[in-house]
Amino acid sequence: MPDLCVRLADATDRPALERLWLMFQHDMSQFRGLLPRPDGTFRSERLHAAFHDPDWAAYLLTSDARPVGFATVRGLRGEKRVLSSFFIVRGARRTGLGLRGVQALIAEHPGPWEVAFQDENAPAARFWRRVAAEIAPGAWTEEHRPVPARPELPPDTWISFNAPSTH
Repeated sequence: MPDLCVRLADATDRPALERLWLMFQHDMSQFRGLLPRPDGTFRSERLHAAFHDPDWAAYLLTSDARPVGFATVRGLRGEKRVLSSFFIVRGARRTGLGLRGVQALIAEHPGPWEVAFQDENAPAARFWRRVAAEIAPGAWTEEHRPVPARPELPPDTWISFNAPSTH
């Protein structure tokens, strides 16, 4: 199984995360009709918040010292964390790195968690249901919620679970 390092990103990681962000947004564009801005970039408010808002954090996932993904988390100062963005590059998918990455990330912040995905993204739907079943067997919920300020889009699916403390 490939090695995996999940660590809090710092300013030196930002260029790599920005490039990974473009890949993530490109993947997501097929499910939400997202188009790049005239300069070829996508909206990146969540990534910006992860580096500047104390309630957010960005994590870099590496394997053999190469970036394989990232995560952004919000709600660090609240009672519930939200996995706002999670991405694994296509070449590292289906290797176990995604599940191990989420498990490591969530272990850093035990307690209530939520993650959203789109039902039409069948691989993500399978992945997040598997994550919930692994982390909180039989103790997770799923619901549909409207996408804020986007009534034309189908609702997002939200999974909620409690991550046990490992300490």
